[in-house]
Amino acid sequence: MPEPPLTRLEPHRPRQAAGEDEPTDHAGAEADTGSDPGAERSAGPWAGTGDEARDEARAGRSERGRSGRQGPAGVARGRRVVLGVVGGAALMAVGGLLTTTWVRSPAQVVADTAPPAQGALTAEVERRVLAETVVMRGTVVADQSVSVSPQGIRTPGSDGAGAGAAVVTKLPLKAGDPVRAGQLLAEVSGRPVFALHGGLPMYRDLKPGATGDDVAQLQQALRELGHDTGADATGVFGSGTKAALAARYHAVGYAPLPAVADGGTSLKAAREAVRSAQWAVEDAEAVVAGGGAGGGAGGAGSGASTGPAGATAPGGRGSAESGGTGSSGATGSIGGTGSAGGSTASGATAGAGIGVAAATAGPGAGAGGAGGSVDAGARRALDRARQSLVEARAALAVAEAADGPMLPAAETVFLGGFPARVSAVSARIGAPVSGPVLTLSAGELVVEAYLKDDRKQLLRAGMTVVISSELAGSDTRAKVVSVATERSSAPPSGPQQGQGQGQGQVPGQVPGSGGGGAGGGGADLGYRMVVRPDQPLPASFAGQDVRLTIESAATDGEALVVPVTAVSAGADGRTVVTAVAADGAQRRIEVRTGTTGDGFVAVTPVEPGSLAPGTKVVTGVARKGTPG
Repeated sequence: MPEPPLTRLEPHRPRQAAGEDEPTDHAGAEADTGSDPGAERSAGPWAGTGDEARDEARAGRSERGRSGRQGPAGVARGRRVVLGVVGGAALMAVGGLLTTTWVRSPAQVVADTAPPAQGALTAEVERRVLAETVVMRGTVVADQSVSVSPQGIRTPGSDGAGAGAAVVTKLPLKAGDPVRAGQLLAEVSGRPVFALHGGLPMYRDLKPGATGDDVAQLQQALRELGHDTGADATGVFGSGTKAALAARYHAVGYAPLPAVADGGTSLKAAREAVRSAQWAVEDAEAVVAGGGAGGGAGGAGSGASTGPAGATAPGGRGSAESGGTGSSGATGSIGGTGSAGGSTASGATAGAGIGVAAATAGPGAGAGGAGGSVDAGARRALDRARQSLVEARAALAVAEAADGPMLPAAETVFLGGFPARVSAVSARIGAPVSGPVLTLSAGELVVEAYLKDDRKQLLRAGMTVVISSELAGSDTRAKVVSVATERSSAPPSGPQQGQGQGQGQVPGQVPGSGGGGAGGGGADLGYRMVVRPDQPLPASFAGQDVRLTIESAATDGEALVVPVTAVSAGADGRTVVTAVAADGAQRRIEVRTGTTGDGFVAVTPVEPGSLAPGTKVVTGVARKGTPG
C-alpha cells in the first residue's frame, strides 16, 4: 500500500493585535525549503501556488481578523447602509404612485372631459314675501343746512344802513362744535349773531308792533329759552315780547338795538302833547262850571235896566282855553237891543264877554242874553279839548308801542332743530363780511341720494329702505320722504355770496339746486331723494357714505314664488310652469303672475292646490358642454 502523504504542521503563533503586520520568517522558509527537497510535494493546500498563494491566504486571515474586531462603529455603518436602501425604495414607490395620477390614458382623458348627461334644471317653489329691491349709495347729511351771512349789520346810532362795511370781530366756534338754541355764533362789527329755534327763515327786521307768523315763531323761541312774553297775543309784537327779547340780548351780553333810532324824541313829544291836552280840558271844565252863575246875574240886570241910551248892563264874564270862543248877541223883546261883545283867542283863551245894552225910552225893558251865550261857547270849548286829549293819548300809545328793542334779521339765525353743528367756518377775525361766515347743519340726520332717470321711475315717497353703514356695522330701517321732480346741479366752484340777511338756506333745500332745474351752472347730479330713518341716526354718522336697499315693490304677505325662468307662455297665451314629480314625470300648471323682484316672480295657480311649496319646477334644460 502506498504511504499517505506527509502533512506539514505550522507552528502555533500568538494572535497579533489589530493593525499589526504578521511577521514573516523568510529565512526559515528558505531553510525549510532547502533542507527538504520534497517540501514542494508535501505542501498540502499551498502546493503549486508559491509565495503568492501564501500571501493571499495571510491577507485574508488578516482582513477577517480586522473585520471581526471593528466593534460599534462598524455596526452603525452597516445600519446606515440598510436605512439608505430602504429609503430609496420608499421614494421609488411614492414616485410611482404620483406618476399614476398624472399620467392618464387617452381614453381616460376623453371620459373625464365628456359633458354631463342632458337633463332638466329644476328649482323648488317657495312661499315667502317677495320684494323687488334697488341698491344704491347715499350720504348722511343734516336735514337743514344754513349759511350765516350777516351782511347789513347795524350798530347803535347808525342810520339803518350801517356806518361802514361789516367786519368780523369775534368767532367763538370752530368746525365740528355743537350749537345750542340761543347761543352766540359770531360777532360782526360789535353786534351779536345768535341762533334760535324755528323753521321759518328771517326775512325782515322784527320791531315792536309787528304781526305775523314770524313774530309767533320768535315768541315761541323766546319762551323755550325761559323768557315769558306776558299777555301778548300770538303773533303780535307787544310789550311782553319786547321784555323777553331784551332779556335774551342781555343773556348773551349785549344791549338790543332800539326800534326807533331818534333818541326818544318822538316819545317825549307825544307825552308832552298829552299833558297839554289834559290841561286844556281842566281849564274848559272850570269855565263851564263858573260861567253859568255869571250869566244868570247878567241877564237879570239887563232885564231891569231902563234909562237913557248908553246905559250899561253888567254881563257874564268867563275865560276859555284851547280854542274857546266868547261872542254872543241878543235882541230885546220890546223896543231895545242888547249886544255883548267878546274877544276870541283862537286855540287858547276867550276873553271876558261884557253885555252892553242900549235901551230906548218907552215902556218895556230890554233883555240882554249875554250870560247864556257864554255858557254854550264854554261847553263847545270843553268838548273840543276833550277830543284833543283823546287824540293825544292815542298818539302816545302809538309812540310807546313803536319804542323798544328790535330783532334785526342780520343778528338771528333760525334753525329747525338742536343741537346743531358747525359744518364750516369761512371767515376770520378782522376780515370784512363778503359771504358766509359760518355754515351750520341742523335738524335730524337724513340720507340723500341722487337718481338717474331709470331709477326715478321705480322709486317714490313712502317706500321702505334699509340704511347700512359699513363703518358702524349696523342696519337702520327708514322711509323715502321725497323724490324731487326737477334735476339738481352741483354748486359752481368759487366763492358764493350769502343768501339774505343771516339765513343762507331754506330747510331741506340743496345748495346750488335753486329749484330751477339743471341750470345752476354746476354738474348735473340727478333727482334728489331724501330718506328719513325711523330712529335718529347717531351724530357720528354725519358725512358717511352708506348703502341704501330700497323695496320698490313687494307682495301683500307671503306668496308662492318661483324663478322668473320657470314661467313660460304657450302659443295659446296661457302662462304656465312645468312641475316635475318624484318619478321624473312632468306636468304643466297654469298660473297667474304677480310681483317680480330679484329674479323671482310671485305666481298663483289657476287651479287651487295644484302648486305647493317644495314642488320642483323646470327652470331650464342643461345643454351639452363643449370639451375644454
